[in-house]
Amino acid sequence: MKLFFFLFLSPELGWISKVYVNRPAVVRHAEQIKKWKTLKGNWQAAWLLKAVTCIDLTTLSGDDTPSNVQRLCFKAKHPIREDLLKALDMHDKGITAAAVCVYPARVSDAVNTLKAAGCNIPVASVAAGFPSGQTPLETKLAEIKLAVEYGAREIDIVISRSLVLTGQWEGLYEEIRLCRAACGEAHMKTILATGELGSLANVYKASMIAMMAGSDFIKTSTGKEVENATFPVGVVMMRAIKEYYWQTGYKVGFKPAGGIRTAKEAITWLMLVKEELGVEWLTPELFRLGASSLLGDIEQQIFYHVTGSYPLQHDLAMA
Repeated sequence: MKLFFFLFLSPELGWISKVYVNRPAVVRHAEQIKKWKTLKGNWQAAWLLKAVTCIDLTTLSGDDTPSNVQRLCFKAKHPIREDLLKALDMHDKGITAAAVCVYPARVSDAVNTLKAAGCNIPVASVAAGFPSGQTPLETKLAEIKLAVEYGAREIDIVISRSLVLTGQWEGLYEEIRLCRAACGEAHMKTILATGELGSLANVYKASMIAMMAGSDFIKTSTGKEVENATFPVGVVMMRAIKEYYWQTGYKVGFKPAGGIRTAKEAITWLMLVKEELGVEWLTPELFRLGASSLLGDIEQQIFYHVTGSYPLQHDLAMA
């Protein structure tokens, strides 16, 4: 298997020009996904709590301050009101968000807050010229190293879309490989910014290159593009992950991000991962949801499940 791994993952990437994606079939499949029935009752509550444990609770605003990062960290540790968890008999199951995601300048604030709270939730940092990727490679690598130095245990890099759009696959491979090396022991999620890649074939190609170069996760979007996480893109990326696993035996994680705001959408993504990749991917180690406002809607739905009515504005803590 290792021999095949090195042959398959060599920087000789001529094979990639032969990749073809049947877009009409993918789009038809995505339309069917939208029609899946919504889960109800205890099943819905269980899936929503699973979704909570896979959320990278995120703030990526220009006006982020130490105080709002501290509030975010507290919410990550206590994502659902304690009495609601007790009503579901889940208060002692360690329900927390998967990670707190911030800009490099706010990593220390998050690390110190979580440490003071006695919490082991990892801090993730966006880096490598997020969100545009339009910075020199040396700057990208320096930013990654600084974020790791500040205490980030996960790094969400963003690729240079121009390398994809101009077919520079060896250049893309090398850039991601160097970013992976700069991450050191930190896990690396590679953001493809799929809404700016031009085609589903390019999404598949970029997914494969990112995994070949050592990414621990591949991620749909920065959340700043016009088009973010969509089901057609998700299907293509998950099929790439499946193919990579079949060829190498290595499991790479998947993270849809951007525009996922409702509990129903979160459950649909979980169900899609289960269908395409299997239940073994439904863990924070292999699946994440990138979101800033999703948790609020999930908590409202759980409140409704427990109490039979929707919460008033003051009933739930602000995320």
